[in-house]
Amino acid sequence: MKKTIGVLDCSKYDAYANWIAPDANVEVVKLGYALDNFSDIHTCDGILLTGGEDVHPKFYNKMEYLPLCHEYDMDERRDEFELKVIDYIQKNQLPLLGICRGLQITNVYFGGTLIPDIPTSGRPDHSKLNDTDRYHQIDTYLSGHLFDIVGKENGEVNSAHHQSADSIGNGLRISATSTDGIIEALEREQPDGKSFLMLVQWHPERMIDQESPFTKNIKQAFLKSIK
Repeated sequence: MKKTIGVLDCSKYDAYANWIAPDANVEVVKLGYALDNFSDIHTCDGILLTGGEDVHPKFYNKMEYLPLCHEYDMDERRDEFELKVIDYIQKNQLPLLGICRGLQITNVYFGGTLIPDIPTSGRPDHSKLNDTDRYHQIDTYLSGHLFDIVGKENGEVNSAHHQSADSIGNGLRISATSTDGIIEALEREQPDGKSFLMLVQWHPERMIDQESPFTKNIKQAFLKSIK
């Protein structure tokens, strides 16, 4: 039976769509405020939240962070649209995979906050280096669903972000961190009886090693969760 996945529009939409739908059993629907097509979510069996712009700090009540955000790279209309999508996911129990910004906006939806600029906070830079993804080690929490999926206590992932989760939203828990303490994955605190929700800070859709469990296993787990 064909599965329909809603993929949120962004500047690198094709990379996400091509990664999540490599065969004829998956159909992708592009969702975005510019398309004015929120109603298309009713056709979707699962949702993929993509990377992109900074989340505006007004959505997590930290307007003092505004000078630390990339003001040229924010879109409040996208924030509002995606918060509405996450609300629909929660109410209708759709599986969700959030990547990079997808982790951040979902954490905000659940009442969490963000670090507006990682280097300014005194931590090592996690953004691209010479327009190329950085790679670094992460450690998974042995009690987490992510560990069950990847089967690894640690591994190497790519990195291209200057913001990250700070305080964790209600109902979420950390399932992986970088060696310098940045939150790299979030999941449901109490997943029993609830839909799949996996949020990762790295970009599995463009990791060099597509056979890595931090890419391949995550995609497979998400697709498997879609009934």
